[in-house]
Parts: sequence; C-alpha cells; structure tokens
Amino acid sequence: MQMKRTDPGKNADSRRQQLLEDIRKTKYALDCAYSTFENVVDPDLIDCSIYELKAVQMRYRFLLKQAELLDLTM
Repeated sequence: MQMKRTDPGKNADSRRQQLLEDIRKTKYALDCAYSTFENVVDPDLIDCSIYELKAVQMRYRFLLKQAELLDLTM
C-alpha cells in the first residue's frame, strides 16, 4: 500500500481559502442579522435578533483572530 504525501503548502493554502470563505459568509450573516434587528418590532423577535446578532458577532471576531494568526490580510 502506498501512502500519498500531501504538500504542506497546499494544505495551508486550502485552510486559508476556507477561512476566507467562512469570513465572507459570516460577514454576510452579520449584515443580515443587523438588518433583521433594525426591522423587527415584536418584543420576542427583538430578543431573538439580539441573540442571533451577538452569536454572529462572536463568530466573526473568532474568524478574524484566526486570520490574524495565519497572517492573512483582509
């Protein structure tokens, strides 16, 4: 049985590309969460949108820190 060797540079590039894609998707989700928060009027929906907004903000901050660790520039 032969084992495949992977190029470490390819793996790092793949991780960077995935991280950039995750950041892009999370930024879109953050924009949507802000829009929802600005447009809801029902008190229950306001609470829900606040929780959603806070969760997406935390994910976005986490991804940006990961990008910083990989020395990616946004």
